[in-house]
Parts: sequence; structure tokens; C-alpha cells
Amino acid sequence: MTVSTFTKTGTKAPTAAKLDKAVFDVMPENHELIKTAYVAHLANGRENLAKTKTRGLVRGGGKKPWKQKGTGRARFGSSRNPIWRGGGIAFGPTGQENYTQKLHVTAKRQAIRQALSLAASAAKLVVLEDLKIKDNKTSEADKFFAKVGVTRNALVVVADKTDDLVRATRNLPYIRLVQARYVNVFDVMNADTIVITRDALAAISDWLGEKK
Repeated sequence: MTVSTFTKTGTKAPTAAKLDKAVFDVMPENHELIKTAYVAHLANGRENLAKTKTRGLVRGGGKKPWKQKGTGRARFGSSRNPIWRGGGIAFGPTGQENYTQKLHVTAKRQAIRQALSLAASAAKLVVLEDLKIKDNKTSEADKFFAKVGVTRNALVVVADKTDDLVRATRNLPYIRLVQARYVNVFDVMNADTIVITRDALAAISDWLGEKK
């Protein structure tokens, strides 16, 4: 399997990069595993901020609203019970909920292989021989990516996420820079284009290839 390859200056490379079939040719029979990994990624990044007060946490309500018998009304022991206005919340979020979802390492890696394979089959992959931005400037990075045809929603995968690359790309809203070992299904499925350096391609093959 070969893919469009560009030099570090943005010109077409004389030889196209080859893709590891064990990583980029693993087409899923269905998308259930990819969906599971996608949902797990979102769930594990969820912040547990919602919290409500039960009747025991709401201020007031210590005095019995009226006597137990003789009024003709229903008996109540507190004005802070859940069915009263101003009362506590029954069965609301406590801030202690655990939303994380566990996915076996083998399944997680297989889901990444399938996602990368779908991207390869859709011609979303672009390989760079090297990625070095002139003077580490955002404007130069913008020009370079435009030269290789990347103008929106791109996942840029590098072997080493250096400070220079971060500085050059962090203010480009359409670029998401990640290290090869941190590629995940969520980023791959949401990217319109996946830009991978040759070193990152080798790192991904070592991580997800046949020996794994």
C-alpha cells in the first residue's frame, strides 16, 4: 500500500511511502468496536461537575411544618422534602459518579487499526518525509500545510512532539498535533486529513504492527 508523500519543502516526493498492511489494511466487518472506543474516549474525558443537594443538605426545614394530626392535611416532617418547592433533590447527581469506561488494550489497538484503515481507504492520509517549520512561525506552518493541500481539520502525527512544532502549530485552529503513541480513534475519525511523518509512520508500525 502506498500513499501520497511530500518532502519537507512541500513538493511531491520521488518515492511514495509504503503503508504497513497490518495497520492500514484492517477493514472492520462492522463499526461496533470503533464506536465502543470512540464513546469510551469521550466518557473518560468527561468531567464530573454536576451536583445537587439532598433534603439533608438543603438549609432549613428543621421545624415540622404543622402538627401530625388534626389539620386535615397530609403529614410532613420537613419543608425540605423532595416534593416541596425549595426542597432537596431525590436521586440527583452527587458529584461522586464514575463515568469512565474500560477497554482492553488489545481491543483499543484493534480499533485504532480499523480507524486508520478506514482513513487510508478514503484517501485521507498524507505522508511527509520530515516536518520542520521555518523559524517555527505560525505563518510559515500555515503556508506549508496549504502547499501540501491541508487547509481544514487535520491531525498531524509526529514521532516527537517538540516545543518548536507546538509553537508553530498551536494557533492554527485546523491543526491538531499529536505524538505517534497517542493516536486515538476519536482524533482519527474526526479528522478530514491525517498527516504523518515517516518517523511517526515507523513508530505506529512498531506500536500496532504484526509483532503486537
